[in-house]
Amino acid sequence: MEPGATISLPPPAKRGGLSVEEALLQRRSVRVFTEKELTVGEVSQLLWALQGITSEQGGRTVPSAGALYPLEIYVALPQGFYHYSPRGHILTLREKADVRDVIARSSLGQASVDDAAAVFLITGVVERTAQKYGERAERYVHLEAGHAAQNLLLQAVALGLGSVPVGAFNDARLQGDLFLPGDHKPLYVLPVGHAAQ
Repeated sequence: MEPGATISLPPPAKRGGLSVEEALLQRRSVRVFTEKELTVGEVSQLLWALQGITSEQGGRTVPSAGALYPLEIYVALPQGFYHYSPRGHILTLREKADVRDVIARSSLGQASVDDAAAVFLITGVVERTAQKYGERAERYVHLEAGHAAQNLLLQAVALGLGSVPVGAFNDARLQGDLFLPGDHKPLYVLPVGHAAQ
């Protein structure tokens, strides 16, 4: 598979066995993971929780100021680094390399980032929201990133997985090391994996 190749993800489950209340009670920051990889179904479900489309009108799993959807989601897996497209629920390969260690170095060397089965990266295109909301756009984009991150954290619990939100990283280094588009500003790093007992 070469950069630019796409992967169609399996449809996400719309019903689960864990209530929202149970997921809230069980959610804890998990920083130590086993070496077990995530299944494609688990990756699909987590991406859908972050930015999945929930209606024929294009509504998503998180609220967005003006329905402008400024978030762009990436995921680092052992097989490569991918960009997620909610329309079509597909991944596009950006780099055929395991970049989890690159993200960990940019995240001040946090072992939880390097050791996770997958690392989800939320970026924001502030200009997309600024066209309507001007100087308040940055605030709205940050709020939206928080909504998306909480969705992922709760979805991870529902799947029997662990995660931890990481906000400590070098923005410019992370953006440069991953060759992200200039307007895709890193906002959140979310390592996910099977919790070590």
